[in-house]
Amino acid sequence: MKDKLTCYIIDDEPLAQEILEEYVAKVPFLELKGIFMSPLEAASQLEADKPDLLLLDINMPDLDGLSFLQLLNRKPMIILTTAYDQYALKAFELDVKDYLLKPFSFERFYKGVLRLYQEQSPRLHAEKNVIKTEPKHEQDYIFLKVGHRIQKVATRDILFVEGMKDYLRIHTTEEKIMTLLNFAKLEELLPSQNFARVHRSFMVAIDKIDHIEKNRIQIADQTIPISDSYAEAFFKMLKGIY
Repeated sequence: MKDKLTCYIIDDEPLAQEILEEYVAKVPFLELKGIFMSPLEAASQLEADKPDLLLLDINMPDLDGLSFLQLLNRKPMIILTTAYDQYALKAFELDVKDYLLKPFSFERFYKGVLRLYQEQSPRLHAEKNVIKTEPKHEQDYIFLKVGHRIQKVATRDILFVEGMKDYLRIHTTEEKIMTLLNFAKLEELLPSQNFARVHRSFMVAIDKIDHIEKNRIQIADQTIPISDSYAEAFFKMLKGIY
C-alpha cells in the first residue's frame, strides 16, 4: 500500500518542466525525485531510483521518448506529455498509462495521476477532499502554446475566443493571442461555469458580457452573434446564473 507515487520529469523544454513541477507540487500523493532534460541524462539514475511514474516528453534530441521506452528493462508507469497527437496509437501499444496533449490543464493532469494512484493504493478517503478542492486552482490560469513558447493566460482576463480556421484568437483585456488549438481542447482547459460557446466561431466569458440583444452579445466594443444551434444551451445556462 503506497502513500506516495515517486516520479521523474523528462522534458527538454524548461518552461514545460516548470509547469509539470508546479502541477506535481500541488498533488499530495506525488513525490518528485528528479527532473531531466533528456532520457539519456535520466537513464542511470532511473535504474537506481526505480520511480513509480515517468512524466515523459516524446520529441527530444538524441533519443525520443517512445524509443527510450522500448529500451527500458523495467518500465515504471508512463504518462506522455507532448504537443503532438500523432503518436497516441503507438504510445498505447507500449502500455502508456495516459497521453496528455500540451497545453493541458492541472485538472486534466490531476485526473490522470489520481487514476494511477487509485490503482496502486486503496487509501482514498484522505484523497476525496483533494478531488473536490484541487481542480479549483486550475481556473485561475491556463497555458497556451503561442509560436515557440508556452504562455500563461489568466482566465479572468479572457473576454472571448474567436475561431480562425486552424487557430484560435484569444481576446483578453490586454492583448490578442493566437494559438494552434481547437475549441474542444480549449473547453477542457477553461472552467465550464465561466465560459460558453455561442457560435461555431465564438466562445464568450459570461462575466464579460455587457448586454444581449436580438441574439447578439456585446462585450467591450465587439458584437458577437449567437447561432441557433448554440442558443438554447446558452440561454439555459444564463437562467441557471440569474
